[in-house]
Amino acid sequence: MIIAKNCLVTLDYTVFDTENNLLDSGVTPLVYLHGGYIDIFEKLEKALEGKRVGDSIHMQLAPKDAFGEYRNDLVIVEERSQFEDDLEFGQQIEMVFSENEDEEIMMVYTVSDIQKDKVILDANHPLSGLSIIFDGTVIGVREATSEEIEKRLSHNQEEPLIEYES
Repeated sequence: MIIAKNCLVTLDYTVFDTENNLLDSGVTPLVYLHGGYIDIFEKLEKALEGKRVGDSIHMQLAPKDAFGEYRNDLVIVEERSQFEDDLEFGQQIEMVFSENEDEEIMMVYTVSDIQKDKVILDANHPLSGLSIIFDGTVIGVREATSEEIEKRLSHNQEEPLIEYES
């Protein structure tokens, strides 16, 4: 079977930066629904179209095609007094902001620095700003069930579902 719309695809993969540092060893195979569901990066999905079990891809993706450019506007500085005493570097914190009375936005920040009276929080993906090299081999392709497709359609996700080790 070839990879086409509404196929469930399984990949063995690794991800490196452009200096050949391993970013993700792909211990767990990547499974995604093919066909524009934003489950993987668009360029990867296009490269996998028409592939079969055993076929491989090797691609370098620029930041804009992977985890995005690093955005300074996603870094905020807050007063240290707003947080618990046990706050730790690398800890993730959810914060809710109100755009107006009817709309709230939840952001996940990572504590990137703790100073005496300030805390630096960063909502950028840990791999934003990096070009990555993706090596993948197709190890499974099958038609998705109608339940899998419906579940994906109802999952209102705005970024790829790929999660990499950081």
